[in-house]
Amino acid sequence: MNLKTGIAALGLSLPAEAEEKLTAYLGLLAKWNKTFNLTAIRDPAEMVTHHLLDSLSALPILQKSALAGRHALRLADVGSGAGLPGLVLAMARPDWQVTSVETVEKKAAFQRQAKIELGLTNVSIHCGRVEAFTEGFDGVISRAFASLADFVALAGHLSTTLWAMKGAYPADEIAALPDNWRVVASHPLVVPGLDAERHLLQLEKN
Repeated sequence: MNLKTGIAALGLSLPAEAEEKLTAYLGLLAKWNKTFNLTAIRDPAEMVTHHLLDSLSALPILQKSALAGRHALRLADVGSGAGLPGLVLAMARPDWQVTSVETVEKKAAFQRQAKIELGLTNVSIHCGRVEAFTEGFDGVISRAFASLADFVALAGHLSTTLWAMKGAYPADEIAALPDNWRVVASHPLVVPGLDAERHLLQLEKN
């Protein structure tokens, strides 16, 4: 599955320069990964599906959400690793302001380099623990970051709306949520070229 075909399969219409930046990001990730082990996936073609298209699969839902109607949506990506999905979403939506929160310095350093090389003026990188971050956002997203209970405990002070990208539907994690948080929507995600369950859960604070 190549990037152009995958973007079309997701029904996305991205800015003209977005695909070029996503391709350049992938090349940078593959280069850094040889030295810094940012991701277990080594094959560039697999990176397209498992990283770029997987991250982009959330975009149609985010764009339809009530949050996306706001001007210049302010979104935080916590536990972002190599910038997934935050940097990918920032490239797809240059009108959004995306803050990446990552505790591991080598991963934050990669993101800072990607920001510079790709000219991502709508991205901020914060290296540190999410619970120590005090800025507020319209919404917070995470991908393979933590259990839902840990997610709301660590990042719930940043926004009253959290988005969790998960694999199989996490019924046990939902049952373990604290009483002041609830799942208001669960969206199955179809990632082109990836034969695996994916879900995007929207959590709201009561």
